[in-house]
Amino acid sequence: MAFIAESSLPLILVCFLSYNIYVLPSLCYSSSPPEFTLDSLRIALEKQEDFIIFSLIERARYPYNYPVYETSSMANRNRSFVEIYVRQTEAIESKFGRYQNPEELPFFPGDAHPQLAPPHRFPQLLYPPAASVNASQSIWDMYFNDLLPLFTKKGYDGNYQQTAASDLICLQALSKRINSGRFVAELKFRDEPKSYLPAIHAKDSESLMRLLTSTSVEEAVVRRVFEKAKIFGQDVNLQKNSTEAKVEPSVVSMLYQQWVIPLTKRVEVDYLLRHSY
Repeated sequence: MAFIAESSLPLILVCFLSYNIYVLPSLCYSSSPPEFTLDSLRIALEKQEDFIIFSLIERARYPYNYPVYETSSMANRNRSFVEIYVRQTEAIESKFGRYQNPEELPFFPGDAHPQLAPPHRFPQLLYPPAASVNASQSIWDMYFNDLLPLFTKKGYDGNYQQTAASDLICLQALSKRINSGRFVAELKFRDEPKSYLPAIHAKDSESLMRLLTSTSVEEAVVRRVFEKAKIFGQDVNLQKNSTEAKVEPSVVSMLYQQWVIPLTKRVEVDYLLRHSY
C-alpha cells in the first residue's frame, strides 16, 4: 500500500471529534487552586474515566485498520502512519502552547517546535526534579500492542486519518490519567512525608509501592469503570434494550486493572524516588 511522503503531509491540528464535549478536568489553573487535596484529585480522576471510556467507544467505530500501523519508508524513515500523525500533531500543538501545562506530556518531546503561544506560568505543584517523570513510552506500547486488538474489529475501511485521530485522543487521555501519578505522589508525600522519607533515602521502590497501594480503592475503581462502560456503551432504543456493548465493559475494567492502575503507581514510585529528602 502506498502512503504519501511524510514531508508532503500538511501540518495537522487535531480537532476533537464532534462527540468530544467532555473536557478533561485540569489540575492546574491560572492561580493556585484553593484546594489541592487527594480528595479533589480523586474527583478529577473519576471524571477522566468518562472521557477515556467515550474515547474508546469512538475508536471502536472503526475497524482495526492495520495499514495505519505498518511501518513504511516515508522520507527514508521507518515510521508508521499513526506515528507520523502523532509526531506532526504534537509538533503543532507544542507551537500553540499545549505543553506549557504540566499535566500535558508529549509522546515525542524531541519533536517540539519554538512556541507561538504567549508564555504562561502555571502554578508549580510538582517537585521540579521529579516533574519530568513520563510513562508515555509504556502507554504507547500498551495501547498498540495489548489494548487496541481487544476492542476493535478485524479489517480495514480506509478511514485512516479518522483512525489515527481517534488513537491520538485515546493516547492523550490515557497519558493524562496515568501521568497524573506525579500529582498523586506529591500529595501523598505532603500529607505524610515521614512515612515516605526512609524508603526515598534507601531508594527502596518496593517499600514505596506498598505505601502507595490501597487495594480497596483500586478494586472500587475497577468496579466503577466496568459499570460506567455498561451504561455508556449502550445504544438507546425506545423499542427494546440494547444488549450489544460498543466496547465490552470487561475490556475497560481490564484496562484499569492491568495497565492504568499499575502504570500510575509506577509513575508515583519513579516520582518519589526523585524527590528531595
